[in-house]
Amino acid sequence: MPRRLSLAAGAALAAALVSSPGLLSCARPQPSAPSPSPPAALPSPPAQPPADGARRRARELGIVIGRLPTGRLNAITDVPGVRVGHVTHHRGAGRLDPGKGPVRTGVTVILPTSDDFWHHKLPAASFILNGNGEMTGLHYVNDFGVLESPIVFTNTLAVGRAFDGAVQYMLRRYPAIGIDEPTVSPIVGECDDSALNDIRGLHVSAEDVLTAAEQAANGPVQEGAVGGGTGMICYDFKCGIGTASRVVPEAAGGFIVGAIVQANFGARGELRIDGVPVGQEIRDLLPVPDYHSEGSLLAVVATDAPLSARQLGRVARRVSLAVGRTGTISRDGSGDLFLAFATGNRIAAAPRELTRTLREVDDGRLNPLFQAAEEAVEEAILNALTMATTTFGQDDHVAYAIPLDRLREVMRRYGRLGEPEREGR
Repeated sequence: MPRRLSLAAGAALAAALVSSPGLLSCARPQPSAPSPSPPAALPSPPAQPPADGARRRARELGIVIGRLPTGRLNAITDVPGVRVGHVTHHRGAGRLDPGKGPVRTGVTVILPTSDDFWHHKLPAASFILNGNGEMTGLHYVNDFGVLESPIVFTNTLAVGRAFDGAVQYMLRRYPAIGIDEPTVSPIVGECDDSALNDIRGLHVSAEDVLTAAEQAANGPVQEGAVGGGTGMICYDFKCGIGTASRVVPEAAGGFIVGAIVQANFGARGELRIDGVPVGQEIRDLLPVPDYHSEGSLLAVVATDAPLSARQLGRVARRVSLAVGRTGTISRDGSGDLFLAFATGNRIAAAPRELTRTLREVDDGRLNPLFQAAEEAVEEAILNALTMATTTFGQDDHVAYAIPLDRLREVMRRYGRLGEPEREGR
Protein backbone atom coordinates (compact mmCIF):
# COMPACT_ATOMS: atom_id res chain seq x y z
CA MET A 1 0.00 0.00 0.00
CA PRO A 2 1.68 3.22 -1.10
CA ARG A 3 1.90 6.46 0.77
CA ARG A 4 0.71 9.03 -1.72
CA LEU A 5 2.64 12.23 -2.32
CA SER A 6 0.96 15.55 -2.94
CA LEU A 7 0.73 16.61 -6.57
CA ALA A 8 3.23 19.38 -5.97
CA ALA A 9 5.68 17.06 -4.27
CA GLY A 10 5.17 14.48 -7.00
CA ALA A 11 5.86 17.01 -9.70
CA ALA A 12 9.05 18.14 -7.96
CA LEU A 13 10.20 14.56 -7.59
CA ALA A 14 9.50 13.72 -11.23
CA ALA A 15 11.34 16.83 -12.38
CA ALA A 16 14.35 15.99 -10.24
CA LEU A 17 14.50 12.42 -11.51
CA VAL A 18 14.26 13.48 -15.13
CA SER A 19 16.83 16.26 -14.89
CA SER A 20 19.39 14.61 -12.60
CA PRO A 21 20.58 11.16 -13.75
CA GLY A 22 22.78 10.98 -10.67
CA LEU A 23 19.65 10.55 -8.56
CA LEU A 24 18.69 7.40 -10.40
CA SER A 25 19.31 3.86 -9.31
CA CYS A 26 20.05 1.03 -11.72
CA ALA A 27 21.18 -2.53 -11.40
CA ARG A 28 23.05 -2.78 -14.71
CA PRO A 29 25.75 -0.63 -16.27
CA GLN A 30 24.65 1.57 -19.11
CA PRO A 31 25.16 -0.14 -22.49
CA SER A 32 28.47 0.63 -24.16
CA ALA A 33 26.85 1.83 -27.38
CA PRO A 34 27.42 5.53 -28.07
CA SER A 35 24.95 7.68 -26.24
CA PRO A 36 22.36 9.32 -28.47
CA SER A 37 21.93 13.05 -28.49
CA PRO A 38 20.07 14.48 -25.46
CA PRO A 39 16.32 14.29 -25.73
CA ALA A 40 14.35 17.35 -26.65
CA ALA A 41 12.71 19.53 -24.01
CA LEU A 42 9.81 17.91 -22.25
CA PRO A 43 6.64 18.56 -24.28
CA SER A 44 3.23 19.17 -22.79
CA PRO A 45 1.03 16.08 -22.53
CA PRO A 46 -1.17 15.63 -25.62
CA ALA A 47 -4.79 16.66 -25.37
CA GLN A 48 -5.71 13.16 -26.61
CA PRO A 49 -3.77 9.98 -25.98
CA PRO A 50 -1.78 8.55 -28.90
CA ALA A 51 -3.29 5.53 -30.57
CA ASP A 52 -2.11 2.46 -28.70
CA GLY A 53 -2.22 0.22 -31.75
CA ALA A 54 -1.71 -3.49 -31.29
CA ARG A 55 0.06 -4.17 -28.01
CA ARG A 56 3.00 -6.55 -28.00
CA ARG A 57 5.00 -8.45 -25.42
CA ALA A 58 8.65 -7.53 -24.97
CA ARG A 59 10.01 -10.39 -27.08
CA GLU A 60 7.54 -9.65 -29.84
CA LEU A 61 9.12 -6.19 -29.97
CA GLY A 62 12.65 -7.59 -30.22
CA ILE A 63 13.52 -6.98 -26.54
CA VAL A 64 15.17 -10.12 -25.19
CA ILE A 65 15.94 -10.29 -21.48
CA GLY A 66 18.63 -12.67 -20.30
CA ARG A 67 20.05 -15.81 -21.89
CA LEU A 68 17.80 -18.70 -20.92
CA PRO A 69 15.02 -19.94 -23.25
CA THR A 70 11.39 -19.34 -22.36
CA GLY A 71 8.72 -21.95 -21.85
CA ARG A 72 6.18 -22.60 -24.60
CA LEU A 73 3.85 -19.82 -23.47
CA ASN A 74 6.47 -17.65 -21.76
CA ALA A 75 4.11 -17.52 -18.79
CA ILE A 76 3.78 -18.82 -15.25
CA THR A 77 1.32 -21.37 -16.65
CA ASP A 78 4.26 -23.14 -18.30
CA VAL A 79 4.81 -24.65 -14.85
CA PRO A 80 2.59 -27.76 -14.97
CA GLY A 81 -0.60 -27.36 -12.98
CA VAL A 82 -0.43 -23.60 -12.42
CA ARG A 83 -3.56 -21.76 -13.56
CA VAL A 84 -4.47 -18.06 -13.73
CA GLY A 85 -7.83 -16.31 -13.96
CA HIS A 86 -9.01 -12.68 -13.95
CA VAL A 87 -12.12 -10.66 -13.29
CA THR A 88 -11.92 -7.10 -14.61
CA HIS A 89 -14.19 -4.16 -13.74
CA HIS A 90 -13.98 -1.30 -16.23
CA ARG A 91 -17.08 0.85 -16.26
CA GLY A 92 -18.13 4.48 -16.01
CA ALA A 93 -16.30 7.66 -17.02
CA GLY A 94 -15.80 11.25 -15.97
CA ARG A 95 -16.38 12.78 -12.56
CA LEU A 96 -15.64 10.68 -9.48
CA ASP A 97 -18.79 9.71 -7.60
CA PRO A 98 -17.53 7.70 -4.61
CA GLY A 99 -19.38 4.43 -4.38
CA LYS A 100 -20.50 4.52 -8.00
CA GLY A 101 -17.41 5.04 -10.14
CA PRO A 102 -15.68 5.27 -12.49
CA VAL A 103 -14.43 1.75 -11.75
CA ARG A 104 -11.03 0.48 -12.90
CA THR A 105 -10.17 -2.54 -10.77
CA GLY A 106 -10.44 -6.31 -10.48
CA VAL A 107 -8.88 -9.51 -9.18
CA THR A 108 -6.32 -11.98 -10.47
CA VAL A 109 -6.24 -15.49 -9.01
CA ILE A 110 -3.31 -17.91 -9.24
CA LEU A 111 -4.09 -21.55 -8.47
CA PRO A 112 -0.79 -23.28 -7.66
CA THR A 113 -1.75 -26.75 -8.93
CA SER A 114 -4.62 -28.45 -10.69
CA ASP A 115 -4.93 -31.10 -7.97
CA ASP A 116 -5.38 -31.11 -4.20
CA PHE A 117 -3.11 -28.40 -2.73
CA TRP A 118 -4.89 -28.46 0.64
CA HIS A 119 -4.12 -32.05 1.65
CA HIS A 120 -0.87 -32.11 -0.35
CA LYS A 121 0.70 -28.74 0.30
CA LEU A 122 3.52 -27.08 -1.65
CA PRO A 123 6.82 -25.83 -0.24
CA ALA A 124 6.84 -22.03 -0.25
CA ALA A 125 8.58 -18.95 1.11
CA SER A 126 8.30 -15.18 0.85
CA PHE A 127 10.48 -12.11 0.95
CA ILE A 128 9.52 -8.51 1.71
CA LEU A 129 11.79 -6.00 0.00
CA ASN A 130 9.80 -3.06 1.38
CA GLY A 131 6.82 -3.55 3.64
CA ASN A 132 4.48 -0.65 2.89
CA GLY A 133 1.75 -2.99 1.67
CA GLU A 134 -0.08 -6.20 2.42
CA MET A 135 0.05 -9.82 1.39
CA THR A 136 -1.95 -11.85 3.89
CA GLY A 137 -0.73 -15.16 5.22
CA LEU A 138 3.00 -14.64 4.72
CA HIS A 139 3.87 -15.22 8.39
CA TYR A 140 2.21 -18.65 8.10
CA VAL A 141 4.07 -19.38 4.86
CA ASN A 142 7.40 -18.48 6.41
CA ASP A 143 6.84 -20.32 9.71
CA PHE A 144 5.49 -23.56 8.23
CA GLY A 145 7.08 -23.37 4.78
CA VAL A 146 3.95 -24.30 2.83
CA LEU A 147 1.38 -22.90 0.42
CA GLU A 148 -2.12 -24.37 0.72
CA SER A 149 -4.48 -21.84 -0.87
CA PRO A 150 -5.07 -19.71 -3.97
CA ILE A 151 -3.07 -16.50 -4.38
CA VAL A 152 -5.10 -13.36 -5.13
CA PHE A 153 -3.99 -9.96 -6.48
CA THR A 154 -6.34 -6.98 -6.08
CA ASN A 155 -6.51 -3.37 -4.86
CA THR A 156 -5.68 -2.11 -1.37
CA LEU A 157 -9.20 -1.68 -0.02
CA ALA A 158 -10.42 -4.95 -1.54
CA VAL A 159 -8.18 -7.23 0.54
CA GLY A 160 -10.98 -8.13 2.94
CA ARG A 161 -13.51 -9.07 0.30
CA ALA A 162 -10.90 -10.91 -1.75
CA PHE A 163 -9.90 -12.84 1.38
CA ASP A 164 -13.56 -13.75 1.92
CA GLY A 165 -13.76 -14.98 -1.67
CA ALA A 166 -10.64 -17.11 -1.33
CA VAL A 167 -11.99 -18.61 1.92
CA GLN A 168 -15.31 -19.38 0.22
CA TYR A 169 -13.44 -21.07 -2.63
CA MET A 170 -11.57 -23.28 -0.17
CA LEU A 171 -14.73 -24.10 1.84
CA ARG A 172 -16.56 -25.16 -1.31
CA ARG A 173 -13.66 -27.25 -2.55
CA TYR A 174 -12.81 -28.79 0.84
CA PRO A 175 -16.01 -29.21 2.92
CA ALA A 176 -14.18 -30.55 6.00
CA ILE A 177 -12.34 -27.26 6.61
CA GLY A 178 -13.37 -25.85 9.98
CA ILE A 179 -15.09 -29.10 10.99
CA ASP A 180 -12.72 -32.06 10.87
CA GLU A 181 -9.80 -30.14 9.39
CA PRO A 182 -7.98 -26.89 10.31
CA THR A 183 -9.07 -23.50 9.10
CA VAL A 184 -7.36 -21.76 6.18
CA SER A 185 -5.68 -18.38 5.75
CA PRO A 186 -5.39 -17.52 2.03
CA ILE A 187 -2.79 -15.34 0.32
CA VAL A 188 -4.16 -11.95 -0.83
CA GLY A 189 -1.83 -9.20 -2.07
CA GLU A 190 -2.72 -5.61 -2.89
CA CYS A 191 -1.62 -2.47 -4.73
CA ASP A 192 -3.29 0.97 -4.64
CA ASP A 193 -5.27 1.78 -7.82
CA SER A 194 -6.92 4.96 -6.50
CA ALA A 195 -5.32 7.18 -9.18
CA LEU A 196 -7.72 5.69 -11.73
CA ASN A 197 -10.29 3.76 -9.71
CA ASP A 198 -13.09 4.68 -7.33
CA ILE A 199 -11.32 2.68 -4.63
CA ARG A 200 -13.71 3.87 -1.89
CA GLY A 201 -16.56 2.23 -3.78
CA LEU A 202 -15.34 -1.26 -2.80
CA HIS A 203 -16.33 -2.65 -6.19
CA VAL A 204 -14.49 -5.97 -5.81
CA SER A 205 -16.62 -8.76 -4.36
CA ALA A 206 -16.00 -12.20 -2.91
CA GLU A 207 -17.88 -13.55 -5.92
CA ASP A 208 -15.24 -12.04 -8.22
CA VAL A 209 -12.60 -14.25 -6.62
CA LEU A 210 -14.78 -17.32 -7.04
CA THR A 211 -15.39 -16.46 -10.68
CA ALA A 212 -11.71 -15.84 -11.41
CA ALA A 213 -10.79 -19.14 -9.72
CA GLU A 214 -13.45 -21.05 -11.65
CA GLN A 215 -12.23 -19.53 -14.93
CA ALA A 216 -8.53 -20.00 -14.16
CA ALA A 217 -6.77 -21.81 -16.99
CA ASN A 218 -3.36 -23.24 -17.76
CA GLY A 219 -3.03 -21.57 -21.16
CA PRO A 220 -1.93 -18.08 -22.23
CA VAL A 221 -2.32 -15.43 -19.51
CA GLN A 222 -4.00 -12.15 -20.37
CA GLU A 223 -1.69 -9.26 -19.47
CA GLY A 224 -1.72 -5.51 -19.02
CA ALA A 225 -4.75 -3.62 -17.69
CA VAL A 226 -6.70 -6.69 -16.60
CA GLY A 227 -7.76 -8.30 -13.34
CA GLY A 228 -5.95 -6.90 -10.33
CA GLY A 229 -3.80 -4.84 -12.69
CA THR A 230 -6.70 -2.89 -14.24
CA GLY A 231 -5.89 0.35 -12.40
CA MET A 232 -2.12 0.02 -11.98
CA ILE A 233 0.59 2.50 -13.06
CA CYS A 234 4.27 1.60 -13.33
CA TYR A 235 7.12 4.05 -14.05
CA ASP A 236 4.37 6.61 -14.78
CA PHE A 237 3.06 4.50 -17.68
CA LYS A 238 -0.08 2.38 -17.63
CA CYS A 239 0.80 -1.05 -16.37
CA GLY A 240 -0.81 -4.05 -14.69
CA ILE A 241 -0.34 -7.81 -14.90
CA GLY A 242 2.66 -9.40 -16.59
CA THR A 243 4.10 -12.90 -16.79
CA ALA A 244 7.09 -14.79 -18.23
CA SER A 245 8.94 -18.10 -17.85
CA ARG A 246 12.32 -19.75 -18.32
CA VAL A 247 13.59 -23.29 -18.83
CA VAL A 248 16.91 -24.20 -17.22
CA PRO A 249 19.36 -26.41 -19.17
CA GLU A 250 18.83 -30.18 -19.16
CA ALA A 251 22.14 -30.56 -17.35
CA ALA A 252 20.63 -28.46 -14.54
CA GLY A 253 17.43 -30.51 -14.46
CA GLY A 254 15.43 -28.95 -17.31
CA PHE A 255 13.11 -27.37 -14.76
CA ILE A 256 10.60 -24.63 -15.60
CA VAL A 257 10.45 -21.37 -13.65
CA GLY A 258 7.53 -18.98 -14.16
CA ALA A 259 6.64 -15.58 -12.72
CA ILE A 260 3.62 -13.31 -12.57
CA VAL A 261 3.56 -9.72 -11.30
CA GLN A 262 1.13 -6.94 -10.49
CA ALA A 263 3.23 -3.85 -11.16
CA ASN A 264 2.36 -0.44 -9.70
CA PHE A 265 5.72 1.15 -8.83
CA GLY A 266 8.58 3.38 -10.00
CA ALA A 267 9.12 6.95 -11.25
CA ARG A 268 9.59 7.67 -14.94
CA GLY A 269 13.20 8.81 -14.77
CA GLU A 270 14.21 5.49 -13.19
CA LEU A 271 12.93 3.18 -15.92
CA ARG A 272 15.58 1.01 -17.55
CA ILE A 273 14.88 -1.76 -20.04
CA ASP A 274 17.74 -4.20 -20.66
CA GLY A 275 20.04 -1.51 -19.28
CA VAL A 276 18.72 1.25 -21.57
CA PRO A 277 17.57 4.45 -19.76
CA VAL A 278 14.14 4.45 -21.41
CA GLY A 279 12.67 6.72 -18.74
CA GLN A 280 15.21 9.41 -19.68
CA GLU A 281 14.47 9.02 -23.39
CA ILE A 282 10.66 8.95 -23.27
CA ARG A 283 9.94 11.79 -20.89
CA ASP A 284 6.49 12.89 -21.98
CA LEU A 285 3.15 11.09 -21.66
CA LEU A 286 3.21 11.45 -17.90
CA PRO A 287 -0.03 10.67 -16.07
CA VAL A 288 -2.59 13.46 -16.00
CA PRO A 289 -2.86 15.05 -13.52
CA ASP A 290 0.83 14.82 -12.64
CA TYR A 291 0.10 12.21 -10.00
CA HIS A 292 2.94 10.33 -8.38
CA SER A 293 2.52 7.41 -6.05
CA GLU A 294 5.36 5.37 -4.61
CA GLY A 295 3.40 2.31 -5.63
CA SER A 296 3.83 -1.38 -4.96
CA LEU A 297 4.86 -4.62 -6.65
CA LEU A 298 3.51 -8.12 -6.12
CA ALA A 299 5.55 -10.96 -7.62
CA VAL A 300 4.97 -14.71 -7.51
CA VAL A 301 7.54 -17.23 -8.74
CA ALA A 302 6.62 -20.88 -9.39
CA THR A 303 8.80 -23.82 -10.38
CA ASP A 304 8.44 -27.55 -10.90
CA ALA A 305 11.90 -28.10 -9.39
CA PRO A 306 12.04 -30.10 -6.14
CA LEU A 307 13.00 -27.28 -3.78
CA SER A 308 12.62 -26.91 -0.03
CA ALA A 309 11.05 -23.92 1.67
CA ARG A 310 14.53 -22.81 2.72
CA GLN A 311 15.69 -22.82 -0.89
CA LEU A 312 12.54 -21.03 -2.05
CA GLY A 313 13.37 -18.26 0.40
CA ARG A 314 16.63 -17.83 -1.48
CA VAL A 315 14.71 -17.69 -4.77
CA ALA A 316 12.22 -15.13 -3.40
CA ARG A 317 15.03 -12.84 -2.24
CA ARG A 318 16.50 -12.80 -5.74
CA VAL A 319 13.33 -11.28 -7.14
CA SER A 320 14.77 -8.02 -5.77
CA LEU A 321 17.62 -8.19 -8.30
CA ALA A 322 15.18 -8.48 -11.18
CA VAL A 323 13.15 -5.54 -9.93
CA GLY A 324 16.27 -3.41 -9.53
CA ARG A 325 17.28 -4.09 -13.12
CA THR A 326 14.18 -2.23 -14.26
CA GLY A 327 15.46 0.84 -12.39
CA THR A 328 13.45 1.27 -9.21
CA ILE A 329 15.04 1.96 -5.83
CA SER A 330 12.14 0.35 -3.89
CA ARG A 331 10.80 3.54 -2.36
CA ASP A 332 9.78 4.09 1.24
CA GLY A 333 6.09 4.07 0.30
CA SER A 334 6.27 0.93 -1.84
CA GLY A 335 4.96 -2.49 -0.87
CA ASP A 336 7.31 -4.91 -2.66
CA LEU A 337 6.14 -8.38 -1.65
CA PHE A 338 7.39 -11.63 -3.21
CA LEU A 339 6.27 -15.26 -2.90
CA ALA A 340 7.92 -18.38 -4.34
CA PHE A 341 6.57 -21.94 -4.39
CA ALA A 342 7.54 -25.27 -5.90
CA THR A 343 5.41 -28.11 -7.24
CA GLY A 344 8.29 -30.61 -7.34
CA ASN A 345 7.70 -31.58 -3.70
CA ARG A 346 4.42 -32.17 -1.89
CA ILE A 347 3.85 -32.15 1.85
CA ALA A 348 1.08 -34.31 3.30
CA ALA A 349 -1.30 -32.47 5.61
CA ALA A 350 -1.82 -35.55 7.80
CA PRO A 351 1.17 -37.88 7.39
CA ARG A 352 1.05 -41.35 8.93
CA GLU A 353 4.76 -41.40 9.66
CA LEU A 354 6.60 -39.46 12.32
CA THR A 355 9.14 -38.16 9.80
CA ARG A 356 9.00 -37.14 6.16
CA THR A 357 11.47 -37.17 3.33
CA LEU A 358 11.69 -34.44 0.67
CA ARG A 359 13.95 -34.19 -2.33
CA GLU A 360 15.81 -30.97 -3.00
CA VAL A 361 18.21 -29.75 -5.64
CA ASP A 362 21.73 -29.54 -4.28
CA ASP A 363 22.42 -25.98 -3.14
CA GLY A 364 25.54 -25.82 -5.25
CA ARG A 365 23.39 -26.35 -8.35
CA LEU A 366 20.75 -23.67 -7.69
CA ASN A 367 22.36 -20.93 -9.80
CA PRO A 368 20.42 -21.75 -13.01
CA LEU A 369 17.17 -21.56 -11.02
CA PHE A 370 18.20 -18.22 -9.52
CA GLN A 371 18.97 -16.95 -13.01
CA ALA A 372 15.67 -18.24 -14.37
CA ALA A 373 13.66 -16.55 -11.61
CA GLU A 374 15.43 -13.22 -12.09
CA GLU A 375 15.03 -13.24 -15.87
CA ALA A 376 11.36 -14.27 -15.68
CA VAL A 377 10.42 -11.57 -13.17
CA GLU A 378 12.26 -8.85 -15.09
CA GLU A 379 10.53 -9.79 -18.33
CA ALA A 380 7.15 -10.13 -16.61
CA ILE A 381 7.42 -6.49 -15.47
CA LEU A 382 8.20 -5.40 -19.03
CA ASN A 383 5.26 -7.40 -20.40
CA ALA A 384 2.99 -5.69 -17.87
CA LEU A 385 4.16 -2.36 -19.35
CA THR A 386 4.08 -3.20 -23.05
CA MET A 387 0.73 -5.01 -22.97
CA ALA A 388 -1.18 -2.33 -21.03
CA THR A 389 -3.38 0.16 -22.88
CA THR A 390 -3.97 3.86 -22.22
CA THR A 391 -6.62 4.15 -19.52
CA PHE A 392 -8.86 7.04 -18.48
CA GLY A 393 -10.14 6.79 -14.92
CA GLN A 394 -11.92 8.77 -12.24
CA ASP A 395 -12.12 12.54 -12.79
CA ASP A 396 -10.65 11.90 -16.26
CA HIS A 397 -7.27 10.98 -14.81
CA VAL A 398 -5.27 9.25 -17.52
CA ALA A 399 -2.32 6.86 -17.55
CA TYR A 400 -0.73 6.54 -20.98
CA ALA A 401 0.54 3.29 -22.40
CA ILE A 402 4.23 3.22 -23.25
CA PRO A 403 4.48 3.99 -27.00
CA LEU A 404 5.85 0.82 -28.56
CA ASP A 405 7.18 2.44 -31.74
CA ARG A 406 9.22 4.94 -29.73
CA LEU A 407 10.36 2.22 -27.32
CA ARG A 408 11.67 0.14 -30.22
CA GLU A 409 13.49 3.16 -31.64
CA VAL A 410 15.17 3.91 -28.31
CA MET A 411 16.24 0.29 -27.93
CA ARG A 412 17.56 0.27 -31.51
CA ARG A 413 19.67 3.41 -30.96
CA TYR A 414 21.28 1.83 -27.93
CA GLY A 415 22.00 -1.40 -29.79
CA ARG A 416 19.60 -3.43 -27.66
CA LEU A 417 16.93 -4.37 -30.22
CA GLY A 418 16.86 -7.83 -31.76
CA GLU A 419 14.51 -9.51 -34.17
CA PRO A 420 10.94 -9.76 -32.90
CA GLU A 421 10.08 -13.25 -31.70
CA ARG A 422 6.78 -14.94 -32.38
CA GLU A 423 5.75 -16.58 -29.14
CA GLY A 424 3.76 -19.78 -28.88
CA ARG A 425 0.63 -18.21 -27.44
